[in-house]
Amino acid sequence: MQHKAKSIRPFIGSENFETSRNFYTDLGFQEVVLAHNMSLFQNDTIGFYLQDAFVKDWIDNTMVFMEVEDVAEFWNNLVGLNLTAKYPSAKLLPIKSYDWGKECFLIDPSGILWHFGTFSTK
Repeated sequence: MQHKAKSIRPFIGSENFETSRNFYTDLGFQEVVLAHNMSLFQNDTIGFYLQDAFVKDWIDNTMVFMEVEDVAEFWNNLVGLNLTAKYPSAKLLPIKSYDWGKECFLIDPSGILWHFGTFSTK
């Protein structure tokens, strides 16, 4: 099957919809309100749907990987946003190196685990 896809947009939940909306706006995404309980957050060609829905097992098992051009630069920008001070339940985990590349991690206020990575050019 030949894919001619233009984008892929996961659906993620939130424990507190307003807090999560503010968090993702602070992270640099632009919000497009679709309904009272769902928004599209996008940046250039990537995006995801944020829902006002909290199912603990779903949230606890949701991970999103976002490839970035330079993970070290992205990490420095993340630290500069002070997200963990503004959102006490959010967590930042520093860059780790692997055979395939490097990544850092951000856990959003609901518990969604974001991986931000750069692949090695071998």
